[in-house]
Amino acid sequence: MSQLVVGVDGGGSKTEVIVADGRGKEIATLTGAPSAVRPSDVLHSAEVIGALVRDALALADSAERPRVLTVGVAGVGRERERHALQRALDGEGIADEVQVVTDADVAMEDAFGDGPGILLIAGTGSVAFGRGPTGTFVRCGGWGNVCGDEGSGTWIGRRALSVITASHDGREPETRLAGAVLTALQLDEVDDLVAWASTATPKDIAALAVPVMTLAAERDLRANSICTLAAEELVLHVRTLARQLFVDERASLPVALAGGMMPRGSFLRRLVEHRLKSAVPGSHLHGDEVLPARGAIKLARKALGGA
Repeated sequence: MSQLVVGVDGGGSKTEVIVADGRGKEIATLTGAPSAVRPSDVLHSAEVIGALVRDALALADSAERPRVLTVGVAGVGRERERHALQRALDGEGIADEVQVVTDADVAMEDAFGDGPGILLIAGTGSVAFGRGPTGTFVRCGGWGNVCGDEGSGTWIGRRALSVITASHDGREPETRLAGAVLTALQLDEVDDLVAWASTATPKDIAALAVPVMTLAAERDLRANSICTLAAEELVLHVRTLARQLFVDERASLPVALAGGMMPRGSFLRRLVEHRLKSAVPGSHLHGDEVLPARGAIKLARKALGGA
């Protein structure tokens, strides 16, 4: 019987796939198009995931059919979407057993296993997940780019656009953000932002966080103020969960940082780490990089062992 397992991390910006043997040794990895689930388009997510898994298996150069496929994907927090994706992936016929869990489940598995801790994720969107000493699981944030996602790449990008247009009107002082964003978008005039924004996706807007953080690192005051406020919003997620799960923010608690906005050494991550020291004094940062697709492999191996 095959001992091959596959782990998938499906997000709003990309999908990562790992193929591993029964001991967890990685055989092949692949990154592809986003596969976050939208309520009206579950089949599209299944097709993206199915195609990427097949491509990853081809890279692994193995004729074995995977024993377990664990998919951790954004947008399946509700039972209806999770079951719909489960049915669709079962229909893809790419593994003996398919597990569909949330992106939180795979990320928390890689960060803390079954133990307590708080995981802050900041990428295109933002959300925090926490598990207390008694096993209680709570989410904070993650309400989407219209209702929330404070401190995320999309949130930073939207604020940068507002600053640029206000500056153009004279409602704010002149700012280097205008030139940096127009250059990044290959546009000539601030007026051109209207047409661009009319078709821009959250991922497109989140990409503007890159020039904003570059300017902030160069001590541009307006860019720095946006990033500082973003860090404050993100830390507030952690402090809220610390109070709910660990009595208060002074209690000793593990914290892990993940997501496209939080690579080691990034400007925003440094701001968050610095602010955590005073806002959540009991926090101690998880040392290793959090890889949700690796967490999916760990869950797949648990299922394999149970089987």
